[in-house]
This record gives sequence, C-alpha cells and structure tokens, in this order.
Amino acid sequence: MKTILVTGGAGFIGSNFIRHIFNKYPDYKIIVLDALTYAGNIENIPREIRDSKRFEFWYGNLNNIDMVADIVERSQIVVHFAAETHVARSLYLNRVFFITDVLGTQAIANAILKHLDGIERFIHISTSEVYGTALFEPMDEGHPLNPTSPYAAAKAGADRLVYSYINSYDIPGVIIRPFNNYGPYQHLEKAIPRFITSALLKEPLSIHGDGSAARDWIFVDDTAEAIDRAIHCPISEVKGEAFNIGTGISISVLEIAKKVIEIFGLDEKYLTFMEDRFGQVQNHISSTEKAEKILGFRTKTTFDEGLLKIITWYKDNKPLWEKQLMMRKVPVKNRDGEIVWY
Repeated sequence: MKTILVTGGAGFIGSNFIRHIFNKYPDYKIIVLDALTYAGNIENIPREIRDSKRFEFWYGNLNNIDMVADIVERSQIVVHFAAETHVARSLYLNRVFFITDVLGTQAIANAILKHLDGIERFIHISTSEVYGTALFEPMDEGHPLNPTSPYAAAKAGADRLVYSYINSYDIPGVIIRPFNNYGPYQHLEKAIPRFITSALLKEPLSIHGDGSAARDWIFVDDTAEAIDRAIHCPISEVKGEAFNIGTGISISVLEIAKKVIEIFGLDEKYLTFMEDRFGQVQNHISSTEKAEKILGFRTKTTFDEGLLKIITWYKDNKPLWEKQLMMRKVPVKNRDGEIVWY
C-alpha cells in the first residue's frame, strides 16, 4: 500500500484527481492537506471517499512547517496542488499569492528534502500561465517564462523553486504545467462555470474585452490521467522534467460563450462585454509532443463533449455551487487605483 499526500485536495483539480486515484488504485491510501479557503470545499470529495479507511484529511496551511513535515514523512508520493489560482483576484490581493504559492511550495520542498529517503516522487502542479502570451505556437516546455500577472509570477517562482531543489538537492521532482482546466466542482469565478451558471439563471454572460483571448482547454479528468502517468512512469524518464498538459487546440472565450448560449437556446443579447483586465494572456496553445512521447498521454475528451458533461453537472448540483454566486466577480484595482469588478 502506497500513501499519496495531496495538498489542496479539496480544490477543483485536486478533488477530481483524488477520485481518479481512489477508484483506480484500491491499495493506495490518500492523505489530503487543505486550508479550505474560499476555493476549497470538503464536499468536493465524495462521502464514500471521506468515510473510507484509505482516506485521511488534515485541515491546515502549507506554511505550518511542522505539520507539513509530519505528513510528508508518512507519504511515498506527494502531489502538490495547493495554491491561490485566480488571475483577476491576484491583481488586488497579490501578497497572499506569493505567501501561499512560493513559500508554501518551499515548505513542501523542504519537508521532502528532510524525509528524502522515503519519498519516491514529488509532483509539482505548475500552470501554463507561467509562459505568458505565446511567443510561438504551439508552446512547448522550452517556451520562455514571461508571467504577466501576480498569480503567474508566483507560480513561476514556485515552478523554478522546485526545479532548483531537483538540481541542488536531487529530490525526485516532476513539474506539470496544465493548460486551462474545466470540469465539475470548478469555482464560479472561472470563465466556463461562470458562463454556465449565468445561462442557467438567465443572466447576461459577461466577457472581458472582445473575447478574442484564446486558450487550450483541457477536461479535468484528462489532467488527472496525465498526473497519474507522471507518478507511475519510470522515474529516470521524468525526474527533473516539465510537462505541458493540454489538447493542442485553442478556443476563444467568445466562442465558448456562444456555445453556451446556443446549448441553452438563448439569444446573443445575453452576451455582454466589459473592459479587459490588465495582465491578460492573449493566446495559449500547448504542444503535446513531450507528454505523448514520454508519458504516453493524449487527451480523450473533446471540448464539446466536456462542455455538455459539465453543463449537466451544474444543472444537477445547484446546492454545491449556489453558495458561490456572490463570488463570480472579484474586485480588481486598476492602474488608476479604481476598483473594478471582473
């Protein structure tokens, strides 16, 4: 029986990853460490998992160094999701992003270093946002890191911190850079669940700028599979490597909004536009070559299939998301000092 520590396991991608691992590996034990901030919810983890003897939950902060070290000591695999993740929120509340994303990652990395003999693998979940707007497409793992928001900068710092520990201390680290995830249990501050819940409530779908910003959107179940492969691939093939996880296809924000209103049978008058936020990334398309070659990973879910799945999920699970309605928009202080709600 292996024990996997999942930081941020009550969040969106973390909780979906836990379901994947719990169901696929019946001999694995899962420990979750989560601070249950506004974006984390213990109900994101199904009750049958929470009630299992193979599951253990710790409520706590990454920067509680003693707690982190004690939990890491009991683990063979560490998958580090825990982070502040919302670009718009980082423009106003930037300090907490560096405390959590950089110092928190250092706490995890130091705990792994302390108990290195027992750690088989450390999977650090970074993000494609570290690249900034594409200088070339598709973006491969050698693309320069040009973060354009405090969130992206904090994640870039954590990404390079992990890389430095791999090189300096020889920890068994792997860096995963997922592109834009979507799926069930995602917080309503993110674009796709915001669009879907607005359509369900017959409210306008608010689009930043002209909606031309394009992203590589990957269904969260596919991301869980990619991380699974990074855990179980021979360590000699993945140690010290960074892997983009995406589809190789980009879709603009406006295209997605139009797909949503078409599925709901709404008129385009439901599309509304507002000033673009600063720090916006314009284009993101992932190269899939390295993940395919080394991890044997390719996405299975097309965007249209994934969109229909989560529309059904949001229709069926209103009690889980309606408490987040007031948080669909976040305050951003613009360059003139004015607070704007995005």
